[in-house]
Amino acid sequence: MMAMTRTQACRYMVKSGAHVASARLFSTAARAATTNAPAAKQLSSVIIPLKDMAARARWNNSSIIYPVQKVRSASTLALGHQEKQHEEADRSNSTVLVAGQGGGKKDDEENGITSYWGVAPNKITKEDGTEWKWNCFRPWETYKADTSIDLQKHHLPTTFMDKVAYWTVKSLRWPTDLFFQRRYGCRAMMLETVAAVPGMVGGMLLHCKSLRRFEHSGGWIKALLEEAENERMHLMTFMEVAKPRWYERALVFAVQGVFFNAYFLGYMISPKFAHRMVGYLEEEAIHSYTEFLKELDKGNIENVPAPAIAIDYWQLPPNSTLRDVVTVVRADEAHHRDVNHFASDIHYNGRELKESPAPIGYH
Repeated sequence: MMAMTRTQACRYMVKSGAHVASARLFSTAARAATTNAPAAKQLSSVIIPLKDMAARARWNNSSIIYPVQKVRSASTLALGHQEKQHEEADRSNSTVLVAGQGGGKKDDEENGITSYWGVAPNKITKEDGTEWKWNCFRPWETYKADTSIDLQKHHLPTTFMDKVAYWTVKSLRWPTDLFFQRRYGCRAMMLETVAAVPGMVGGMLLHCKSLRRFEHSGGWIKALLEEAENERMHLMTFMEVAKPRWYERALVFAVQGVFFNAYFLGYMISPKFAHRMVGYLEEEAIHSYTEFLKELDKGNIENVPAPAIAIDYWQLPPNSTLRDVVTVVRADEAHHRDVNHFASDIHYNGRELKESPAPIGYH
C-alpha cells in the first residue's frame, strides 16, 4: 500500500471525523425522535449542515476552506417564530412574478409581469387621460389616412415583365371571386393575409443584402416593413368584423405557404417584377374595397359600428362605422400601390432602391 502524503492524510482525517460526528448525531436524533420531536428537529438542523460541510469542503495549498455556516444560537421556540416571519415575508414578496411562472390572474392584472431584467410594462394613456389598451401598437404609431389620394391611377403594362405581372394578378382574381363571391368581409380578410407577405419578404431580403454589402438601404427596409405591419393591422381589424370559418382558416395556411415561397423566389430573381406584381395586386385591392363600399351603400351589408381597434389606429371619430374603416383601408392600399410601382420603376431605370429615398412617414 502506498504511503499517503500529508495533504491526503489531512483530507482523510477531516472526512472521517465529519462522518463519525454526523453518524453519532444521527443516532442521537433517532433516539430523541421517539421521545421529543422538537429536540429531533433541532438535532437534524445541525446534522444536515455538517454532512454538507464535509461534502463541499475545498482544498487550497493543504488548507481546508469550508463554506460559511449559519449558527443557530436561539431557542427552538424563538427559531420557529422567526421561520414563520420569513415565510410570511416570502408570501408578501411573491407578487413579483417571472413570465411563464405561476401566479394568480388577479396579481398579473394588478401588478403586471416583471422580471429580473427590469423590462416592465409601461402605463400608456390617451390624450384624454384614459388607459391605452392595445399592445400591438402605440399611440405614436397611429395616423390619419390620406383619403384624398387618387384611386384611379393605373400602370399600363408595356414590357414583357409588366404583362406577366399584370396577368398573374388577374389570374388570381378569378378563383377568389368564385370562392368568396360577394362575402366581402371574408374576402378582405383573405386578401390581407396575402397582402401582408410582400412587404415582410422584401424588407427581410433587403435587410440581409444590407448586411452582406455593409451598406444602407435608403430607408426601404423600414418602408417595406411598415407596409407589412399596416397590412397586418388591416387583418386584425377585419377579424373583428368577419369571423372566418374553419375551411377559410385552412385556406389561409395553404395560400400563405405557397405565396410566401413563390414571392421569395420571385424577389430573389427579379425585384422589379416582384414590386410590379404587388403594385397590380394593390390595384385589385382598391377595386375590391370599392365594391365593398357599394354593397354597404346598397344596404346589402350592415354598416355596423367601427371596431375599437380601427378607431384608435386610424384616429377615427368615436361614432365611425364600417364604411369609414373600409374607406381608410382603401386609401392605405392606394398608397402601397404607388410605393411598389415606384420601386419597380427605380429598378427598370437600372438603379437600386438605396439610390432613391424611400417614401416613409405615411404610416
